[in-house]
Amino acid sequence: MHPDNAAPLILAARKRRELARAKAVRALREIDRAGTPVTFEAVARAAGVSRSWLYNQPDLRAEIHRLRAATSCAATPPIPASQRASDASLLRRLAEASQRNRQLAEENSRLRRQLAHALGDQRASPRPARQADADAPQAALR
Repeated sequence: MHPDNAAPLILAARKRRELARAKAVRALREIDRAGTPVTFEAVARAAGVSRSWLYNQPDLRAEIHRLRAATSCAATPPIPASQRASDASLLRRLAEASQRNRQLAEENSRLRRQLAHALGDQRASPRPARQADADAPQAALR
C-alpha cells in the first residue's frame, strides 16, 4: 500500500497561497506608494500572480477597487500614498478654515458697525460749504 501524501500536498498548497497573497499585498502597497494607477493587470504583473486569482480574493479585489477609485477620480496624476493627506489632517484643515471663517465674519460685522456709525456721524454733522458753492454767490455779484 502507498502512504497518504495528501498532508504534504495540502501544506505546500497553503504555503504557495500565503506566498502569493504576501506578494500581491506587497505589490499593491508598492504600486500605491509609487502613485501609479492601480489595476488588476499591474498588481498581477508586479506580484507574479494571475488576474483571475486576484479577482477570486475578495479582500484584495476590494482593496484594488478602493485604490483605483481613489486615484482615478482626479483628473490630475495620482498622488503617491506618502504624499496624500490623512483624514486627521483634512479634519484639522477644515477646523482651521472654519475658525478663520468665523474670525472674518466677526471682523466683517465689526467693520460694518463702524461704517454705519461713521456714516451716521457724517449725516448728523453740518455739511461744510464746498469751495465751488461758496464762490457761486460772489460770481453772481460781479
